[in-house]
Amino acid sequence: MVKKLSMLLHPGSGYRIKDGYVEIIGGIRLKMIGWDRRYDDYENREARLVYKRDKLFLWISKRIPKPKKYVPIDVIGIDVNEQKIVYGDEIINIEKDTAINKAYRYIRLAEELQRKYSSSRYLAWRRRGILNRIRSYHEKARNILNDWTKKISLEIIRLAKDLRYGVSREDLTNLIKSLRKLPKDHRTKLIIMGYSRFERWIDWQAEKHGVPHVKVDPNGTSSECPKCDYKGLEEVGYRRLRCPRCGFEADRDVIGKLNVRKRGLRKLGIYPRGGSLATPTAPQMTDVAPNR
Repeated sequence: MVKKLSMLLHPGSGYRIKDGYVEIIGGIRLKMIGWDRRYDDYENREARLVYKRDKLFLWISKRIPKPKKYVPIDVIGIDVNEQKIVYGDEIINIEKDTAINKAYRYIRLAEELQRKYSSSRYLAWRRRGILNRIRSYHEKARNILNDWTKKISLEIIRLAKDLRYGVSREDLTNLIKSLRKLPKDHRTKLIIMGYSRFERWIDWQAEKHGVPHVKVDPNGTSSECPKCDYKGLEEVGYRRLRCPRCGFEADRDVIGKLNVRKRGLRKLGIYPRGGSLATPTAPQMTDVAPNR
């Protein structure tokens, strides 16, 4: 039985689209169920036909010219960690939970099933059914991370475009490399998957929408004062830091976001509006639990 099959097709000689049908080399003619009409004006290029779970999917690539990037007036800084992502500028501060914990629950379910039913005393047909369920749990975890990454990256880029801002994110390449050296538990793998996916999607969405974007050095973003650049902030509460030199005080993640923004401003050659940073006293836009 064929469980997974894919085929690379070239336009014209390998496939063609006509009257709501896909005609594939060999005389196969399939009716299209879903089709994104936004890209009809662009030429069809190589396609991949994928057979998965009794369904056929045709992924068609198209070459779309990049939109011209505008000159940004400010920058949205992004600070992401295992539990939370924080983004915004001096006034805007949006906080959202990551999907790592939700995805990890399905990995734990898969591990429990694997430990329980791996014994040979269970019938082969039952082990096959359990194996399919284990695979579905792993796929569910991947889908959760993919869905979260796509949604949050698009949300950030749309905000930046509406405000005519650029986007600044941390370059997590070295962090991902260091995580790979840790013991190979599933949680570490999920964190790596989350970080690397976020990097790819935020950059891709920025290019797609013509939003200027830069990546900055992450070293010291959570321990350096965003107001006076003093290194060595003091902890004054749970995840709350204060600068002993100028008195600036904020949440650790907010400080990280502000430093990422400031480094992005420098890299893009933008002078921040209003001059230097001041202690945030104005009400902030916050969304800690967006799915309520």
